[in-house]
Amino acid sequence: MNVIEKIQQQQLRKDMPPFKVGDVVRVFSRIKEADRERIQLFSGIVINKQGRGIRETFTVRKVVGGYGVERIYPLHSPFIQKVEVERAGRVRRAKLYYLRDRVGKIATKIEEA
Repeated sequence: MNVIEKIQQQQLRKDMPPFKVGDVVRVFSRIKEADRERIQLFSGIVINKQGRGIRETFTVRKVVGGYGVERIYPLHSPFIQKVEVERAGRVRRAKLYYLRDRVGKIATKIEEA
């Protein structure tokens, strides 16, 4: 194992709960504004997980006021305070990009596991 891999192994977070695509999660992220910090909550459906190791990311989507909003989070970022799994979803796809085309209540409907 070379030096870069050793450093990356030290920076991996072990406090993240196991979640998968289709789960409804709440992401608490730290936001820096000028000279202070605050915690911002973003709740939605995980539509994508990709990458391995330190580069792993996940995409969370929610519908606000009729518009779809997506955020991509690095899984091992120090700016993510915690991730809570609200509801486990049962899906048969690795990526849920088809939810982007759905409108209204059906855009958030996923069978519960």
